[in-house]
Amino acid sequence: MATYQGKPTILLTGGSKGLGLAALEILLSRSYNVLSLSRTTPPELDALSARYPGALIISKGDVSKDDDNKQAVEMCMQSFGRLDALILNAGTLHPLGTHRSFTGSKLEEYKSLFDVNFFSLISIIGHALPYLSSREGKSNLSDSDPAGRIIAVSSGAATGGYQGWGAYSASKAAMNSLVRTLANEEEDVVAVAVRPGVVDSEMQEIIREKGMEHMKQSEHDKFTGLHSRGELLPPSKPGMSLASLAINATRDLSGEFVNWDEEKVKKLLFTDKGEEAA
Repeated sequence: MATYQGKPTILLTGGSKGLGLAALEILLSRSYNVLSLSRTTPPELDALSARYPGALIISKGDVSKDDDNKQAVEMCMQSFGRLDALILNAGTLHPLGTHRSFTGSKLEEYKSLFDVNFFSLISIIGHALPYLSSREGKSNLSDSDPAGRIIAVSSGAATGGYQGWGAYSASKAAMNSLVRTLANEEEDVVAVAVRPGVVDSEMQEIIREKGMEHMKQSEHDKFTGLHSRGELLPPSKPGMSLASLAINATRDLSGEFVNWDEEKVKKLLFTDKGEEAA
């Protein structure tokens, strides 16, 4: 049996860049298996595949397509024989616009955003739950450990109302609701929604370059100001929280919407010596 089989395994969406790529690299550096599902395979992802042969499987696909999600879960099981966690990171901000504009083709764009940000979660979770909830082949688990974990990358927008962000904000609010329901339905799977903070990412570039067409000046200034003052978070910081929660999230967190840096998350972060926090 290959040495990478039998180790905790995480399926991560949107692992080709930014926050997802950061979490993926952290998990690999700590000897976990990862299947990365994304539409593209940039050089950074290929480099990690070469650096961690066997431990990283790349599944090229679109999370809004049920067949691609099913294939990713099946590849995970075929390659590693187990599935311990999902990190649901893939998402989109497009389309921006006020609700007066969402008619005709713009309404279809609104629906497409929900396909990526919300219905993709329903799809991949449906395929993954039989394996996440199973304790078979997970000999490292104690009786108090959950069989699996679902870490959903949410946003402060889930509880906010920035002008022009209606589609995005609604999709993240729906995500949080899904997480609360999963926590009630699945006793042996911990589900947590995480607010990652304002990360230095492609999304922030879009906000700076195109947001002013749709947002209030004061709201747009908030984000451009964070960038100009160098206050955007490097992806590695919230990425560490996502990676650590995928392995260490406790039952008491299930159903919650947590900030990446709050105390109950910090105490679960990886240490240099291994999985458990000090």
